[in-house]
Amino acid sequence: MSLPTPATAPRVNPLQRIWLREIGMERLWLRPAPVVTAPAAKTSVASDLADIASAVTSQAPVSKAVFPDQSSAPTIVAKEAASAVAAPAAAEVEPAAQVVIPTGRVTGRPTIPASILNRSGPPPRPVPKTVEDEAVEAPRVPVGEAVKNATLDELREQVVACTACGLCQGRRHAVFGQGATPTRWLVVGEAPGEQEDRQGHPFVGRSGQLLDAMLAAVGMSRDTDVFITNVIKCRPPGNRNPKPEEIASCSPYLMRQIALLKPERILVLGRFAAQTLLGTDATIGSLRGRVHQLKTDDGEIPLIVSYHPAYLLRSPSEKARAWQDLKLASQMV
Repeated sequence: MSLPTPATAPRVNPLQRIWLREIGMERLWLRPAPVVTAPAAKTSVASDLADIASAVTSQAPVSKAVFPDQSSAPTIVAKEAASAVAAPAAAEVEPAAQVVIPTGRVTGRPTIPASILNRSGPPPRPVPKTVEDEAVEAPRVPVGEAVKNATLDELREQVVACTACGLCQGRRHAVFGQGATPTRWLVVGEAPGEQEDRQGHPFVGRSGQLLDAMLAAVGMSRDTDVFITNVIKCRPPGNRNPKPEEIASCSPYLMRQIALLKPERILVLGRFAAQTLLGTDATIGSLRGRVHQLKTDDGEIPLIVSYHPAYLLRSPSEKARAWQDLKLASQMV
């Protein structure tokens, strides 16, 4: 261990004094330095900074003067001094006018939590999730499989709780259907409208009133002779046309209704309903006016295509053709 160095003022020549005065360090430099006991091995940050300060001062571009011995020199650090402690690579020195003197503990280094420093061995493993934390969604059963053996009441419950397509997110009520069971006629529309969505029954409002009048003209009633339903059980937003994926998701409900009700004939109202049941993309004008046959597991059922009551309200001139379709259905043996 080295002996304490006596506190004496450093010696400077006139050129050094002028340079110290220009940078505002004359009084500080000429002040006697405190007694410094240098350890045998320089391990502290202060010792490292002192060495760097000596090197910076010797390479300063302002003056070629050499400071006194290191034991009495003040600690002078450039902006790059802190980074030079961490990385011993030589850094470019800033002009002497920007040299600063550290007055306290060096800061700016990231600190490591004590829990990490004091830990021994490998890091702990994450706690595995329990069954309650990680709920596994059961695979969704296709609608066709779910309704395969359902009764009419069970089928109604499945329609009410159906989430097979996105229409379930905006509906008020899923419209299963309404009418006589058993039934003579099955009337199939396209999709519920605003009033049907509110009330949960098919063909209400002006369209429903027109349909009831049309059925009454051929001696039929929805209470005793007819069951009314739709291909789509939930209302599409804004009464838009049903999408193909929505028809595909909902049509198994309709086919199961047909199998359970076993109607004598089917009256299909609207283009989408006719195209769905007949499996065609033909226009309604080419499909109406004649009798089709719907093939089922129990045989064939006569099927007649006509215009939707909502279309007839917009186009009253087409009511005469709709009346011809009703007479065709009622005259069938």
